[in-house]
Amino acid sequence: MLLAIDISNTNIKFGLYNSVTMKHHWVVSTARQRTADEYAMVLHDLMCHAGFNFSAIDDIILSSVVPPLTPVFQDLALRYCAKEALVITHDLDLGVGLLVDNPWELGSDRIVTSLAAHQLYGGPAIIIAFSTATTFDVVSESGDFLGGAIAPGLVISAEALSSAASRLYRVDMTPPRAALGKNTIENMQSGIIYGHVGLVQGLIARLRQEIPGMTENSEVKVIAHGGLAQLMAPLIPEIQYVNQYLPLEGLRLAYAKIRNR
Repeated sequence: MLLAIDISNTNIKFGLYNSVTMKHHWVVSTARQRTADEYAMVLHDLMCHAGFNFSAIDDIILSSVVPPLTPVFQDLALRYCAKEALVITHDLDLGVGLLVDNPWELGSDRIVTSLAAHQLYGGPAIIIAFSTATTFDVVSESGDFLGGAIAPGLVISAEALSSAASRLYRVDMTPPRAALGKNTIENMQSGIIYGHVGLVQGLIARLRQEIPGMTENSEVKVIAHGGLAQLMAPLIPEIQYVNQYLPLEGLRLAYAKIRNR
């Protein structure tokens, strides 16, 4: 079986695949201070609870945007699974052209989600990750990564607002009953959530216009993933698909491409 690991700033996602089928998945909080032994015990307990153990793992593929944790999971793979983890980098040939100024700056998560979006939904496409940051990745009709945008995420925006203004405080990430707030909590929820809706819709429109070869009637797939995608997608009609497993699916597809060469 294949163990796919996606390490982001907020969460670490694990996906256990039997060929193309995800047999199980888990999500844990990202903790930079944890050691390989600690993560191994967490993963071992999760796998055992689902009826698996480390001996079931035949290969490991890893995407990380948290550099200190990359060697931690490489160590885990070697010592606990006797496998050398395959780490996604910009110089791997996955069939995704990286048409940007500095490909080495690109997070590996954006590479694998671009691969997954094109393979699963086609192109051109705009992929939106609602996580620590809200990122926008644009994929061409042929599957190349064209670039994108990065904005502060919902939680970052809310924390910045409450910490910088002495009379404001943290609020729940739920839409208010109307954009026209009638109290401080609703005012903040409206500004944070509906303000973010406006940001997302505005960037979708701008990015769509800049995709090469687009006409007024051209279709662009819009796919969302990330921890807050379920909250935001119902508020943004432009989003056609929500796939929380997109990074893991991208890792599965990347593994198949590499191993089939």
